[in-house]
Amino acid sequence: MYVKNIMLVNYRNYENLQIELNKNVNVFIGDNAQGKTNVLEAIYYGAFAKSHRTSKDKELINWKNDKAYISLLIGKSRLDKKIDINILRDGKKAIKVNSVKVNKIGELFGTFNVVMFSPEDLKVIKEAPNLRRKVLDMELSQINKKYYFNLVQYNKILNERNSILKSRNFNSDILEIYDLQLVNHADYIISKRLEYIDKINFYGEEIHSEITDGKEKIKFKYNCTVNNLDDFKTNYLKKLQDNILRDKEKGLTSVGPHRDDFSIFINNIDTKIFGSQGQQRTAILTMKFSSLKIIKEITGEYPVLLLDDVLSELDLNRKKYILSTISGIQTIITCTGIDDLKDYLDDEAKIFNVSNGQILS
Repeated sequence: MYVKNIMLVNYRNYENLQIELNKNVNVFIGDNAQGKTNVLEAIYYGAFAKSHRTSKDKELINWKNDKAYISLLIGKSRLDKKIDINILRDGKKAIKVNSVKVNKIGELFGTFNVVMFSPEDLKVIKEAPNLRRKVLDMELSQINKKYYFNLVQYNKILNERNSILKSRNFNSDILEIYDLQLVNHADYIISKRLEYIDKINFYGEEIHSEITDGKEKIKFKYNCTVNNLDDFKTNYLKKLQDNILRDKEKGLTSVGPHRDDFSIFINNIDTKIFGSQGQQRTAILTMKFSSLKIIKEITGEYPVLLLDDVLSELDLNRKKYILSTISGIQTIITCTGIDDLKDYLDDEAKIFNVSNGQILS
């Protein structure tokens, strides 16, 4: 799987851009704030219909215009896909895949898979659990449409349950109906998250050992608000019922997938609390490269790897691992200079120079 070409119209600082990429390594070089990351962001948007940098789509539109346009031609082993997205300033978006309108975002997922590694990813370890849940949900949604469906339904029922908890006319019978629905969707979500964590551990053990020359062992652990997972449905339902008074007082549901988390341990030490910045970077790197392998295992094709200005922040071992293991994976890199990459780029690598919304290859 790879991006053959990309067209941007009035997207960020690009008024009209059309470039062809090769199926191996593509490097975008330029000073900061020239538009390198905007290209990666647009490619990411083509996979998820959302930016990795902002939740406000209107920020993606060139300030002089009312809409932006992204077009990606994706090369796949069976059938190429063309993704067209119009982003409107009022918050709406129109998406087509091979000229067929996409009515729901979930229909887009899996059309085109990406894994992105950016400096902001350190927040996944350092900050609140919702960021770690988002990582799991995004990765699982792009390889499993049923997961995305169950997640959407779960959140819808969760919001309705919370509304009942806040209501002056509280009705426990109605709440019980919602609880039964909530449990069914939660059961699927938890089972797939646990499977995904198991796969990250499977691939991550070897990856992390290679990056650290065997000095570190990594372990990912899922932290569920339901302690006993042997009979998840029964135990989750019981916990919902046991917490009704507390939930009613707060007007929120206190247990379930929306409150779960995962931890990363290096040599049995919690990386969030005690890990150095270097260890935290390595843990994220291990996650990302495990995701590449998981997507390849499930879909039969590697996703596109997006490396947004991260190489300069990595030590030699981590940098060498990335650049020596991307063979066969379309990799799109942004950086301010190419000196560190020269030894790892072959004649097929394509170099783009970026300056103020203009790109020269």
